[in-house]
Amino acid sequence: MPENGQLIAAQSVSKTYQAPDHAGRLVLDHIDFSLKEGEIVAVLGKSGSGKSTFLRVLAGLTPPSEGKVVYRGREVDGPAQGIAMVFQTFALFPWLTVLGNVELGLEAQGVPRGERRERALKAIDVIGLDGFESAYPKELSGGMRQRVGFARALVINPDILLLDEPFSALDVLTAETLRGDLQDLWIERRVPTKGIIVVSHNIEEAVEMADRIIVFGSDPGCIRADIPDTLPRPRDWDSAGFRQIVDQVYGLLTTTPQGAMGRRGVRGETGAPADIGYRLPAASPQQLAGLIEALCLPPYSGRADLPHLAEDVQVSDDDMFVLVEAVQLLGFAKAAAGDIEATPIGRAFADADILRRKQIFAEHLVKSVPLAAHIRKVLDDRPNHAAPEARFLAELEDHLSEEEAQRVLETVIGWGRYAELFAYDYDSGVLSLENP
Repeated sequence: MPENGQLIAAQSVSKTYQAPDHAGRLVLDHIDFSLKEGEIVAVLGKSGSGKSTFLRVLAGLTPPSEGKVVYRGREVDGPAQGIAMVFQTFALFPWLTVLGNVELGLEAQGVPRGERRERALKAIDVIGLDGFESAYPKELSGGMRQRVGFARALVINPDILLLDEPFSALDVLTAETLRGDLQDLWIERRVPTKGIIVVSHNIEEAVEMADRIIVFGSDPGCIRADIPDTLPRPRDWDSAGFRQIVDQVYGLLTTTPQGAMGRRGVRGETGAPADIGYRLPAASPQQLAGLIEALCLPPYSGRADLPHLAEDVQVSDDDMFVLVEAVQLLGFAKAAAGDIEATPIGRAFADADILRRKQIFAEHLVKSVPLAAHIRKVLDDRPNHAAPEARFLAELEDHLSEEEAQRVLETVIGWGRYAELFAYDYDSGVLSLENP
């Protein structure tokens, strides 16, 4: 083990995904990170910030484009023994029993059959599935299937356990139970694991579990903050200290860092996207209107604590990040330090009738979103005031992957149609200034 108890380290790790005929997309940008023995580290960030890619680089499942990962003093150049991963999807083989699924990793390592069976049965017992060894995945609930995933990871006695949003596919009560059981195993040292990294989309979950919280920025993924979490365990979600950390993380995830201007597609200091390649948040106008209405009505009357607002409007943290980014982009609200406040134009939008709302939305869409302004200008300039969507999709693919370009175009079309800035014919794929 290296000095100071360091288990694994990422040293200036970058990852770029190349696409044919398009510029590479930088997903991770010079990440420096280390995990020490005895730590649980949570990684939080918006969707698309590279969290899962980062975990796969650490595991040796994806090679970095630059930099390196060092585990046990050696550079990781492929899947590393001693590192196990639990995925968001259960990823079980349906034709194998619980016992067969748990034994699989040991079999791949060449562990003799007798030892393999003994270790698998012990892992199944530890994770709370004793009695279901002969069951097939189709017989199990979602929570039980994810327990099989944990048993399959723990059976190899890993030094490091990497968890990629392992509770997100479960209902709230099942996730809470499984999360509590995992923490009990860790605290009581009933598993040999020396360090855990958990990627999460749930801030409260991260604050409950972690000794440190890493907050990722987006476009490209980078570490914005490394927050210690020294609250005594078990942690009370309603305590002042717990809420303070939650608010701090919310604040980081709903504000754009200064100095971002100049990077392709990233918002600058003015808050406006730098160019048409900005990854628009995938929020519908109806969702945006609902959020602004809720913010401007009592009991908030224009200013709210983001975690409380998210709970009241019943949206997940991930969805709230998207909505907050969108309302800030359009100038309807500002977020800082875990709070959100409606701007004067946001209040005017909330108070307006349907037609006036569309006018306000259109005005700020053209002002704030270069892609929307570009589409409108092209349509204005063409003699027939129409253009195929493929024309704009090709432009976006100079900045984004094909999948992301399609998503961004669908988003701006939805916003533009709501604002009556332009029309769209789904059958022909044509945008125009006339309603077809």
